[in-house]
Amino acid sequence: MAINRKFTNVSAGVPGPKGSKLIELRNQYVPNGVGNNTPVFVEKAHGSIIEDVDGNRLLDFAGAIGTLNVGHTPEHVVQAIKQQADQFIHSCFHVGMYKPYIDLAMKLSSITPGNFSKKTILLNSGAEAVENAVKIARKYTGRSGIVSFTRGFHGRTLLGMSLTSKVKPYKYKMGPFAPATYKAQFPYLANRPNGQTEEEYVDFCIHQFNDFLLTEVSPDEIAAVIMEPVQGEGGFIVPPKRFVKEIYTICKKHGILFIADEIQTGFGRTGELFASTYFEIEPDLITMSKSIAAGVPISAVTGRSEIMDAPSPGEIGGTYGGSPLGCVAALEVIEQIEKERLWERANEIGTTIKNCFNELKEELPIIYDVRGLGAMVGIEFVDPITRQPAKELVAALTKTCYENGLIILSAGVHSNVLRFLTPLIISNEELNEGLDILKNSLQQVIGKHKTEVK
Repeated sequence: MAINRKFTNVSAGVPGPKGSKLIELRNQYVPNGVGNNTPVFVEKAHGSIIEDVDGNRLLDFAGAIGTLNVGHTPEHVVQAIKQQADQFIHSCFHVGMYKPYIDLAMKLSSITPGNFSKKTILLNSGAEAVENAVKIARKYTGRSGIVSFTRGFHGRTLLGMSLTSKVKPYKYKMGPFAPATYKAQFPYLANRPNGQTEEEYVDFCIHQFNDFLLTEVSPDEIAAVIMEPVQGEGGFIVPPKRFVKEIYTICKKHGILFIADEIQTGFGRTGELFASTYFEIEPDLITMSKSIAAGVPISAVTGRSEIMDAPSPGEIGGTYGGSPLGCVAALEVIEQIEKERLWERANEIGTTIKNCFNELKEELPIIYDVRGLGAMVGIEFVDPITRQPAKELVAALTKTCYENGLIILSAGVHSNVLRFLTPLIISNEELNEGLDILKNSLQQVIGKHKTEVK
């Protein structure tokens, strides 16, 4: 299939000569454990386009793993960062307070779900937000237990690993893990038993959770349940709304706090400003990061005021938490998202992607499931004969894509899910060119696979 290229050009090869030399230096000086999804060395980036050190231009469907809902280097964000850097870069909020921290705390407390008084702490990363949300929940409730879900991802710190489900590459030989952490079963509609209706499956999953509270940990020992409203690294798995609402109700019944991990789902990605709104819940605590500040490292925990006030001064925080640069960037990002109603654009992007792959699914049985909320879309691939996860095919597909000018990532416990995290400011022309590259790459990979089988 010929591709009408307006935005991409990979004539230098990926990696090109300069990139290859940098990879040699990377291998010499950077540890093996720091993973790299592509061999791309970025020279500059804007909007949905990345240009590498060899002059290749690639469309970005990964968005730095979902951190760039407003795209690369939005001009108003860049200007805000420059202006703040001219005034001061860092004073440590614990030592010298500054207005942007207060402004952002006020903004997050106003836009997050829940019609109640809220407070916000600002931190550095998603994993740190999770750690602090758990500390706050334990302090408030006086309980220690934390329940997460199978296939969930909550970070690479000790507690983050303990709450995360996937063993390799995140937990293998990294134990022992944090105590008083438990994992309940998360629904996976695409894999429900044959003959079972969706409603019957949801009933079964709720029953499983109630049994979990009898067989694994008592409700009066649980401080909080933490859930990604849509699982990210776990495979872009969307739970049934009734399941989420029922877990939320069970938490309320037993005095268990509900933590919504909106680190990947927040800021318009799922077709709502926050995915919790779609599921009609008002979490006690919400963790946020990734697309909050267009790539500047910052994170937040926002929650009910009485819960957030449980820790005493000095028990939560950190030297760099809520950096001035991150605060001003986040305020600009949120203003753009609200002004342009980018959650609505997310629904348009998601519809285009799902329509494309639902059509392909009719002729390509290797496509097992097409799912997602808003622009958070996952495409799952399995071997059509064995029904086993097609991990190798997806790995070959992501590689062929970047060689053809498109950056896109895999996900899932079996790494057999293609995940879309395009900037929400992507144009229709850019989106369609990227989809054309993807379809062409898929044909190449399937053709090669058939040849190897013969």
